[in-house]
Amino acid sequence: MTHDNGPRAILVTGGARSGKSRFAEKLAVNSGLQKVYVATGAAHDSEMEKRIALHRDRRGDAWQTAEEPLDLEPVLRRECRPDRVVLVDCLTLWLSNLMHAGRDIAAESARLCAAVSGLPGALVFVTNEVGMGIVPENRLARSFRDAQGRLNQDMAEACGKVVLVAAGQPVLLKPTSQPDIRL
Repeated sequence: MTHDNGPRAILVTGGARSGKSRFAEKLAVNSGLQKVYVATGAAHDSEMEKRIALHRDRRGDAWQTAEEPLDLEPVLRRECRPDRVVLVDCLTLWLSNLMHAGRDIAAESARLCAAVSGLPGALVFVTNEVGMGIVPENRLARSFRDAQGRLNQDMAEACGKVVLVAAGQPVLLKPTSQPDIRL
């Protein structure tokens, strides 16, 4: 299922604590569709446990949740339907999980991007812009920044809409000819 401007998928990007998850959740709620939240984060420490709990509490009981830190594409194939909106939060944690697991980042990213156009229903992906600051001082951090930049570019190409959220304010990046932002 596609819009006139491409797949019925939206990539929501922005910096840390920019309001992108809240905006993505609002898009899903306003769609009127059944809501499925695909969580890629894992609670490895108490700080992450608190972040996950905050997101879960904000969503409430109206959401179905699927937790998947690595294998996103099969989960999306299972959960995406015309009567649902699937929100993936977030691609940055997914990428980090892939790197820690020693997965082939390029192959996993290509598989995800290729799947987007063939999935039924609405999709919202949340990701972080990590390359707008200083150059990281270590090789692993630079590799992560570069992989995240490539993933964001590829997902932006695969999705019909791209929204940048800064200071809680959404700015439509793609398509540029459409003034409103909605599913």
